[in-house]
Formats: sequence, structure tokens, C-alpha cells
Amino acid sequence: MSHATTPALAEGRCVTIGYDYTHCGQERVPLMRTNIEIDDRLMAEARKASGYATKKQTIEEALRLMIRLRGQREAAAAFGKYRWRGNLARSRKGRGTK
Repeated sequence: MSHATTPALAEGRCVTIGYDYTHCGQERVPLMRTNIEIDDRLMAEARKASGYATKKQTIEEALRLMIRLRGQREAAAAFGKYRWRGNLARSRKGRGTK
């Protein structure tokens, strides 16, 4: 499972165990140290909006959000492209509808 799709990572349930890896459930996910320049005002606004105390937490949440939004966009783009085959009346039986 790639660490972009690791449920524990996506839910922020990982624990850093060193400089090189994070422990997420049963797997070790490699960390990537990156130096980037970020607009100070943008970071301050993002930290305030997210409620996170650190820049790292804020950036990681922003990356998770971007991944989720991309998945939603892909799902929306697929809407109506696949034909549903089934019996709606039969699928509704037993769910309290008549």
C-alpha cells in the first residue's frame, strides 16, 4: 500500500519513530525531509484556519485534503459514465421501503 493511501496516515494516526520513518499501524512509512519557501502570511492563515500548532501538521493536512479532493473530482468526472444494471425494486426490499 503506498503511503498516500495508508488509512492510518490519511487519518493522522502515525507516530514518528526516527528521522527516516513514521510508524503507521503495521507498516513503516518513509519520511521525506524537504526545504521549501512558503509565504509567511499564507502559512499563518492556514495554521489559523486549521487549528494546528505546527507548520508540519498544517502542511500534512493540506496534502491530505488535496488528495481527498482529487479523488472526489475523479469520482465526479466518472458520474454518468457507467450504466447501472440491476433491479431497483428488488434492491430496496428489506430496507423499509415498499
